[in-house]
Amino acid sequence: MTPILLLVFGTAPLTAVGTDLWFAAATKVAVSGLHIRQGVIDWLVVRRLWAGSLPAAALMLAWMANRPPDEGTITVVRIAIAVAVCLTAVSLLADRAFRALGSRRMQKAGTPIQPRVEAAATVVAGALLGGLVTLTSVGAGALGAVFLYHLYPVRLTPSRLVATDIAHAVPLALVAGLGHLAISQVDLGLLRDLLVGSVPAALAGAALSSRVPHTLLRTALGGVLLVIGLTMLAAAIR
Repeated sequence: MTPILLLVFGTAPLTAVGTDLWFAAATKVAVSGLHIRQGVIDWLVVRRLWAGSLPAAALMLAWMANRPPDEGTITVVRIAIAVAVCLTAVSLLADRAFRALGSRRMQKAGTPIQPRVEAAATVVAGALLGGLVTLTSVGAGALGAVFLYHLYPVRLTPSRLVATDIAHAVPLALVAGLGHLAISQVDLGLLRDLLVGSVPAALAGAALSSRVPHTLLRTALGGVLLVIGLTMLAAAIR
């Protein structure tokens, strides 16, 4: 969504990030409610992620609030968005490889990560996601899943991993979105229009996804994101 707002609508980078955060929060709330009812969210893992991501989001917001929106700040945000998009693309394109690594970790479950190390690593992963998402609005989903693949190859089944990842992303997007709203970096009119359009588009996408192989969809999305990310990166560092 952030690249679309930047490249198609010409939205200012900080406003695009803030608007996308609210869009992400609103669209994930209903989905997380379904996962709560199904009882597939691992709340221990979510709390560990929040312990890192929410303070990191607050620190990033404080940094952004105390910096004038000059050309230097805009360039930093553009580069960060481009890098985050590229990382997300790689995580999609290399999904099979990441799953294979997770499977090998599962086979070695006889020597699991020490609980304290596991907890600390999850908090650090949350902090990285919190800072990145607050600055760019990109990465909470795909990159969060990559972290969880490797930290919890046995504990989190695919359905629990997805549900846990989404549950973590909702408060993070809300906290970051509130911060962006406080520093006047949310286009509420654009957000309203995006939410109105997202409902029929989601229905159409769901119908299409049932007819197209999942691997093909993931590869196509990853390829498009990689091209967009590299294009944005080249433009930002000129």
